[in-house]
Amino acid sequence: MTAPDARPKLLLVDDEPANLQVLRQVLQEHYRLLFARDGHKALELARSEAPQLILLDIMMPGLSGLDVCRTLKAQAATRSIPVIFVTALADSQDESEGFDAGAVDYISKPISPPVVRARVRTHLSLVRADELRATRLEIVQRLGRAAEYKDNETGWHVLRMSHYSQILALAAGYSEAQAEELLHAAPMHDVGKLGIPDAILRKAGPLDHAEWEVMKRHPQIGAEILGEHTTGLLAIARRIALAHHEKWDGSGYPEGLAGERIPEEARIVAIADVFDALTSVRPYKPAWPVEKAVELLREQTGRHFDPRLVELFISQLPAVLEVRERFLEAG
Repeated sequence: MTAPDARPKLLLVDDEPANLQVLRQVLQEHYRLLFARDGHKALELARSEAPQLILLDIMMPGLSGLDVCRTLKAQAATRSIPVIFVTALADSQDESEGFDAGAVDYISKPISPPVVRARVRTHLSLVRADELRATRLEIVQRLGRAAEYKDNETGWHVLRMSHYSQILALAAGYSEAQAEELLHAAPMHDVGKLGIPDAILRKAGPLDHAEWEVMKRHPQIGAEILGEHTTGLLAIARRIALAHHEKWDGSGYPEGLAGERIPEEARIVAIADVFDALTSVRPYKPAWPVEKAVELLREQTGRHFDPRLVELFISQLPAVLEVRERFLEAG
């Protein structure tokens, strides 16, 4: 059986056959090529074939390249496909209009084969990086879901506390991108419970000393599951999983870290996690009123929790309670 062609798929769009032929000669060795000579055919192929990249002429009869690009970016199925304009139009106004329409780059006619190949490689590498990040994020989220099934916690709890963590991170000075990464890493905080026996994890009554010692291993198990990473989402998730039960005064576990030796992401998640657990119904307790939960956070300031982060969290209560209303338990 013939192996499937794994080369990236490009859609080349130009109303002049000679221009398409030139692009074919430049690109056919390394890519699978689709061809369209008008805007309507280009839109049809983009939807049906899902190319990784589109090289698009601007000056075409009927639908112009700008019209095609705007339509691609307006449709969910095609908006993520990068578009490079290949055009003889070269002034800054034309380029501005093209970028406003959603293009990622320009290649001027007459084309230079090395430039075309280099630009295509660059934008395909960015596509692959985005796909890798999306895949990694999906794996992390599914691990978080697995931990929820193992534990008595609900997906709603994890959703809420993750958003609380994002709100607190922004208040603490994180950038939008950093806070979003924390939002995606926070669901991993209890992934180590996958390694705790059900008899302990689901025990109705209090744990005895031996059972508690087993339970206290879940941060280290979580860190082992997530692996050693120096940067990125998994590195943040690992720091949170390992340190979210540490306490500001050093009385937490597993390492007895104190103060700023505890990673800030873990200090943020600890506050978000406890607040949502307190204000949610559980089989063993009713939901606490928000005021009582805030009182406990204040009481534990400087003991369990970072004092600065507690005050920032309380200052963000309107946004926190808005999230809480949006993601209340279903049934």
